[in-house]
Amino acid sequence: MSEESDLEKTEPASPRRLEKAREEGQVVRSRELGTFVMLMTGVIGLWTMGGTLGRKLNAVMHGSLAFEPATAFDTNRMLSQFAMAIFDALLAFMPLLLMFGVAALVAPLALGGWIFSTKSFMPDFKRLSPLSGLGRMFSAHSLVELTKAIAKSALVGCVGGWMVWRKLPEAIALMSAPVEEAMLHTMEIVLYVCGIVAGSLLLVVALDVPWQLWEYYKKLRMTKEEVKQEMKETDGDPHVKGRIRQQQRAMARRRMMTEVPKADVVVTNPTHFAVALRYDEKGGWNAPRVVAKGTDEVAARIRELAAEHRVPVLSAPPLARALHRHVELGHEIPAGLYTAVAELLAWVFQLKNWHYSYGPQPDAPSDLAVPDELAVPESRA
Repeated sequence: MSEESDLEKTEPASPRRLEKAREEGQVVRSRELGTFVMLMTGVIGLWTMGGTLGRKLNAVMHGSLAFEPATAFDTNRMLSQFAMAIFDALLAFMPLLLMFGVAALVAPLALGGWIFSTKSFMPDFKRLSPLSGLGRMFSAHSLVELTKAIAKSALVGCVGGWMVWRKLPEAIALMSAPVEEAMLHTMEIVLYVCGIVAGSLLLVVALDVPWQLWEYYKKLRMTKEEVKQEMKETDGDPHVKGRIRQQQRAMARRRMMTEVPKADVVVTNPTHFAVALRYDEKGGWNAPRVVAKGTDEVAARIRELAAEHRVPVLSAPPLARALHRHVELGHEIPAGLYTAVAELLAWVFQLKNWHYSYGPQPDAPSDLAVPDELAVPESRA
């Protein structure tokens, strides 16, 4: 049972899964929304430009039917006049066609946006399988589409029939009106009925868009195993990442150890902590810096290198703990430790002079004061 539950797609699609689906041409689409936008565009276009379109087409019709007798016996003139009539008709329809073009481009932005993918054109031979075709025919998606088509047809039929019934007396009354007035009023009635019928499809769109969104995200759901695998591919295998971090720490430790011979002094705890300090006044340093620090084995290695290169080592547990806790590697010591470190460096300077026989052997400082706000209890170190 546990294996079956793991294979159930219960997890929402990850951003990477959604992006991959988009690259493959899979985005949310609602044909009902596109149909509604195109129909309303046509109705609005004819309503606003119908008079101008009618006059231009009327002029094209008059120009096409009225020609000189010589034109009937001249094929070239006849073809030229025919081509000119087609060109004028296209110019008359051009504003309406532009409106359709803009609507066709804007409609996809409402859901999935524009997408350019060539993967949708790649042949998929699985679609040629009769079993797959039967499965699609009797699937839940097909049942919903069938129900939606029946409901849409019923809605359009009812609204259209109701509007025709309402406008029927008005249309019958036009039989006694002048021809031009009757044609103009008939066009207004037709556009009004078409607008109401097209507007009724907004109800279908309001139901179809949420359904398409739900079905799209349901299809892209992932199993728990897929989520784990994607996390491994995205973030890397935890074991590999741990190994990389271990190597990075080892490299940083080796770089740090190369700074110990250059240090001025090493402060110890005396065994658990070791911190190497260096002050380069010529380098423009404002205060001494921590060039190496570590605990246990690393601290032992720092002490070994200090002994090999004759770097002074002083056991000062409170100062060592404070430096290790509060100062990052390569950073300057805080102002609160200036006094203690200055006393420490003074001892180092005196110690160097003693080595060169320039004075008596200095006593190692035994009580380097650490402010309370920087003090670290031994139990927390």
